[in-house]
Amino acid sequence: MTLLDIESISKRYGPVQALDTVSLSVRPSSRTAIVGPSGSGKTTLLRIVAGFEFPDSGRVRLDGALLADGPASVPAHKRGIGIVSQDGALFPHLSVAENIAFGFERGAPDREKRIADLLEMVELDGAMATRRPHQLSGGQQQRVALARALGRRPRLMLLDEPFSALDTGLRENMRKAVSRVLQAAGITAILVTHDQSEALSFADQVAVMREGKLVQAGSPETLYRHPRDRETALFLGDAVLLPAIVKSGFAECALGRVAVEGDHAGKAEIMLRPEQIRVVTDADEPRYGGRVVDVQFGGATCTVAVALAAVALPPILIKTSSVALPAPGDLVRLDVAGTAHVFSR
Repeated sequence: MTLLDIESISKRYGPVQALDTVSLSVRPSSRTAIVGPSGSGKTTLLRIVAGFEFPDSGRVRLDGALLADGPASVPAHKRGIGIVSQDGALFPHLSVAENIAFGFERGAPDREKRIADLLEMVELDGAMATRRPHQLSGGQQQRVALARALGRRPRLMLLDEPFSALDTGLRENMRKAVSRVLQAAGITAILVTHDQSEALSFADQVAVMREGKLVQAGSPETLYRHPRDRETALFLGDAVLLPAIVKSGFAECALGRVAVEGDHAGKAEIMLRPEQIRVVTDADEPRYGGRVVDVQFGGATCTVAVALAAVALPPILIKTSSVALPAPGDLVRLDVAGTAHVFSR
């Protein structure tokens, strides 16, 4: 069962193909993150779902109702969709309470109670109701914008990079708070973001876009561990990519004999995530390993660059604990945990 169905949506701006036959389904009460580099089409897709743009071709259905069939579309204000943008778009001349109530039905008898309930839902003190937006922090403004969108009781919530203007620590707290609110309210949400870690931690489903096409969609774990191609692998996080010979469930590569998934044979490129590789200090010349060429201290997790022995490849970057870090020049052995992903040809 799905709540939102995007069917073969295409959109062109002059010579630019912004979207090319994009299809995606979103389940009720789920959280989907759409990610991709700038110009990939993710914001255009969100605007078409919201009703701010119309597709050249394709359909959008919400809970079975047809919202768009090519250029013939239901207006945005009749779609029952809430949206929170990057800047929150609060009205500066209205109080917090007035901003929240802006989308209420005219003459709503339970206005004050609904405002109080929404403030509590987004974890804001009721005393803030009389403040103006300029008296709030960036995170508080975004909570008010979320409360205003929730006040319209939407069937679907669209989040257009709502955390990008916040500091790193605040972004994480806001992301968790928004996730809690949406889950408690049972509201389906779509987040557009350029932050891969944000997408992976927020969503039940991640959709990767590139050059107007939907490259891959699935659970965060599936996309992280089983990306369709090397571009998707590198976009979703650090990756170690190595040439290999695959046979009988194992790959022979610069790190030795590594277990692989699936039924593959012959020459291939394999992928390991840096956290799968353990650096072991080795006094002797390691058969599978190399020499440390750089160490970047990062607190709990550090990055170690290792030039592989007898292989003409760039140094590989490995995430490791800051405990017992090797030093530049040290010889190390590299042990692999888990299985490598093989890219299909």
